[in-house]
Amino acid sequence: MAHAELVESGILVKNARLSFPSLFKKASFDGNEGKYEATLLIPKSDKEAYNLIMGEIEKRKADKKIKVAADKIFIKDGDDVDYDGYAGHWAIKASNSKRPTTIDGQRTPVVEQDEVFYAGCYVNAIVEPWAQSNQFGKRVNANLLGVQFVKDGESFEAGRVVDADAFGDLGEDDEF
Repeated sequence: MAHAELVESGILVKNARLSFPSLFKKASFDGNEGKYEATLLIPKSDKEAYNLIMGEIEKRKADKKIKVAADKIFIKDGDDVDYDGYAGHWAIKASNSKRPTTIDGQRTPVVEQDEVFYAGCYVNAIVEPWAQSNQFGKRVNANLLGVQFVKDGESFEAGRVVDADAFGDLGEDDEF
C-alpha cells in the first residue's frame, strides 16, 4: 500500500505515524513563537511513496532553478536521528503559519479539547512542497495543510505521562 499520492493541493501522506504534533498551538523554541507543525513517519519499505515525494521535490527545485543540499529538504532519513519510532522510516517535516485543518475519520472537525491527536497515532496529512531561495538560504519545505486522524497507535516515549498512582501519598506530617 502506497503511503503517498498526489492530490490537487499537494501530497496526501497516508497512514503515517504522527510525531511532534503542534496542530492547535504554534510550537515555540527558546521563547520564540514558531509555526503549527508535525512530523509524519512513513516506512522506508514504501519506495513508491518515497519516489513520489522526491519527484515533487525535484520539480520544485527545477521550477526555481536551484540546487538544494540533501539536508535542506523536508524529508529526512529516520535512521539518522535517535527518536522513538523513527528507525526504518522516512520523516516528513511540515509546518504552516496558519492552523491546519484537523478532522477525524468521518471528516468531522477536531479541536484540541477532543484530545484525538498525539505522538504515535496514525494520520493522513496533506503537505504542499515549496522551494525557497532567499536571504535565508535554498531549501525545499512543506506546508502542513491538514491532518486527519486514522487510528490509534502506541504513544511515543516522549508523549507519555504517568497517572496519579505513580506518586506516593504525602501525609500531613511529611516535610518538604
